[in-house]
This record gives sequence, structure tokens and C-alpha cells, in this order.
Amino acid sequence: MNTTLRVLERLEGLLLPGGQRVARRNAWSAVLEGRRRARARGEATAVLEAAATRSRRAT
Repeated sequence: MNTTLRVLERLEGLLLPGGQRVARRNAWSAVLEGRRRARARGEATAVLEAAATRSRRAT
């Protein structure tokens, strides 16, 4: 996998101007960060729902 990544990075370097390369990497970083936040939101929602369910049973 690392070899494939390196080949793709070299190919990207040959085909894309520097600014476009940086923009593409920034965009990908934003996508990954969005996915991380969505996963964290989902986990937080699950915890809150579980806590609400437990408190209803306790009363």
C-alpha cells in the first residue's frame, strides 16, 4: 500500500501544479476531519441515548 501511495504522490507531483496539489491535500484533510467529527457525533449520540434509557428505567 505504501508503494502505491508513493507512486500516486509522484504522479500527482508531475501532473498537478504545486498550488493545486496543496489544495487537493487540504480538501482531503477536510474530508477526513468531517468523517472523524461525524463518527464522534454518532458515538456521543449513542452514549446519550443509552444514558437516557437507563435513567427512565431507574425511575
